[in-house]
Amino acid sequence: MDRASLQRTDHRSELSAFLKSRRDRIAPSEIGLAAGPRRRTPGLRREEVAQLAAVGLTWYTWLEQGRDIKVSMHVLDSLARALRLDAAERAHLFALAQHQPPPVVPVGKPTVSPALRRFVETLPHPAYVKTARWDVLAWNRALTALLGDFAGVRPEQRNLMWRVFTDLRYRILLEDWKRDAQRILAKFRSDYGLAGSDPSFEQLLNDLRGASPDFEQWWQQHDVDSFAEGLKRFRLPGLGLIEFEYSSFLVGGQPDLRFIVYVPLPGESALKARRLFSLRSQHRKTPLGAGRDSGATSGARKSTPRQRRQKLVR
Repeated sequence: MDRASLQRTDHRSELSAFLKSRRDRIAPSEIGLAAGPRRRTPGLRREEVAQLAAVGLTWYTWLEQGRDIKVSMHVLDSLARALRLDAAERAHLFALAQHQPPPVVPVGKPTVSPALRRFVETLPHPAYVKTARWDVLAWNRALTALLGDFAGVRPEQRNLMWRVFTDLRYRILLEDWKRDAQRILAKFRSDYGLAGSDPSFEQLLNDLRGASPDFEQWWQQHDVDSFAEGLKRFRLPGLGLIEFEYSSFLVGGQPDLRFIVYVPLPGESALKARRLFSLRSQHRKTPLGAGRDSGATSGARKSTPRQRRQKLVR
């Protein structure tokens, strides 16, 4: 037997043991059945699992016995619900049965945990967390120095697709705006395809097509991309060209979130980036997330001439 066949056999044996262990832990009373003195299993019987999952008993028996049979995503989802699997167990079931991760199940609006937000804020290089729709949910001071203050715009406008295609500053900031914008659009189309019929995606797409002739033209080309790392080149006033390598990472437990970090290339770019972040940090003393119109100030409040005269009289 070759190595591939041995691996498939091992996976089927593991799948068999996993399914049996999951049904053994569900008490009959949990699904409204009496345990009864004649039960030989601590949990559910095979026929009860098959009935809950709406699959044939013979088919489920073969699956649990580790036979080499085909199984669809729909059936695996039914089994996951019948066996009350959590997200990690569901992923394990798909990995054993199909050797691939399960389809993403939306679990509500993506959120950034306090721990991840603190991690992003403490990084010395530009970093942020975005959704599959390209909404920026968390960022640090270095990113503010590079791309501008996301806290200064309304939450619905903290979208990178919207900024790249409608904000003239980004056309100047990106050294090769056309190339970068086309690649970003191709990645966005790939994310759009995975999102299904998400109404918020559709709304953003319609807004972009109406606001940007470039977006509308390139959208018709149907290009897709799945890049997760590469080179970004920015041109900043007073500093010139700065080159960054960027990497994108999935956020564990949040399939709709991506963590992105920009690291300047060694040498001249690193020196310029250090100067950029130093200059901007000296000018910005308000905490991250504070809006420009929040009224926050640094230092003592200046008194008026009248207040100074009253102070002298006292």
